Amino acid sequence: MGHFRRLVGWRRAFDLCVEVNAATGSFPEEERFGLTAQLRRAAVSVASNVAEGSGRGSPAQFRHAVRIARGSLHELATQLQLAQALGLLPAADWQRLDASASEVGRLLTGLLRCPPKRPTTND
Repeated sequence: MGHFRRLVGWRRAFDLCVEVNAATGSFPEEERFGLTAQLRRAAVSVASNVAEGSGRGSPAQFRHAVRIARGSLHELATQLQLAQALGLLPAADWQRLDASASEVGRLLTGLLRCPPKRPTTND
């Protein structure tokens, strides 16, 4: 268990999740079940799908999970931009989070092109 923790793509996705949670902590209470929850859910989904895929039995299953993670990342990027446009997220925070999301996207693309040698977790 834990093979996914060695993947740089997972580590950066996890870091992004922590960053999103911190950034949304100051959102208004009325957004708690709206945009705040959606942003947090999308961020969690990115890292979680990479971890899930690493526990699957084949490279094809791993790639499928990474594609789902990429979809969640695009959802997250859209929601971050919306939060900035609505004045919930300062421009500097949006730029930082958008840059982190772009980095995660590049890393996920790398995982699609070259999945880990052992997608299953036997350790």
